[in-house]
Amino acid sequence: MPQPIVIGVTGGSGSGKTSVSEQIVKNFSGLSVMLLQQDSYYKDQSSLTFEERLNTNYDHPLAFDNDLFIEHLKQLINGDGIDIPQYNFAEHTRSTRTIRQEPRDVIIVEGILILDDKRLRNLMDIKIYVDTDDDIRLSRRILRDINERGRSVDSVISQYIEVVKPMHHQFIEPTKRYADVIIPEGGYNQVAIDLITTKIASILNNKQNN
Repeated sequence: MPQPIVIGVTGGSGSGKTSVSEQIVKNFSGLSVMLLQQDSYYKDQSSLTFEERLNTNYDHPLAFDNDLFIEHLKQLINGDGIDIPQYNFAEHTRSTRTIRQEPRDVIIVEGILILDDKRLRNLMDIKIYVDTDDDIRLSRRILRDINERGRSVDSVISQYIEVVKPMHHQFIEPTKRYADVIIPEGGYNQVAIDLITTKIASILNNKQNN
């Protein structure tokens, strides 16, 4: 089995990372493609009270269990399956449930801080940063957190102003300098996605011929 190609897709919360990732998956539907999300690797907080969990800064690098994240990515690259942890966003802690994932030809690694850790960056063949204005990201985050995570509008806006936005400018946006490609406005930039698809196809072809 040829070594898989690893594509990192990052950007601020609500930037359109998922849209870009889904477009890549769609463009390589004939191949085995998988998505590994950093959100699954938030640290377990079962030892904390619910009130303490509410105070966790989820946009800080220390919120993630990067050691496990990196270990799992290396296992996939080496051709081994993994058990991906699942995070319960309503309870603000890791679930006891996991999802079995077998290795694939194309591994898309997605998350807000995947370029912050040099160990992760070094495992990627292509690094993509999705660059979207703050106001657009906020509106998308409100819709997502209300519909998918049971949050109220007030709590989403409060968290965004107090934590998400300042953490974005302190930790996430600076990782843009590590990106090979910067895509404005996420999945709506079809030209950029087409160019990335062509590059991925070229890398895959080279790996399969070596």
